[in-house]
Amino acid sequence: MLMTATFCRDQEHAQRVRAAGSTLANIREVAERAALAWAAEAALADAREARRERLAGGPSRPQGPGELADNENPDRGMVDA
Repeated sequence: MLMTATFCRDQEHAQRVRAAGSTLANIREVAERAALAWAAEAALADAREARRERLAGGPSRPQGPGELADNENPDRGMVDA
């Protein structure tokens, strides 16, 4: 499952809070690295979401009588036929 950019940013923020609240150096280091990883994943998620929106806005094929719906298997024909 792909994560949304919002989820990734929330996780990044949680890791930064964890790093800021820790008194142990190793916990801070791990949390900061995790925050950086979540930030990188958020950037990838932004790109995925932008690409999905761009492709969804492309030309659509109108469906007329006898054409297959998007959710129907093209090698089986129409459900009602």
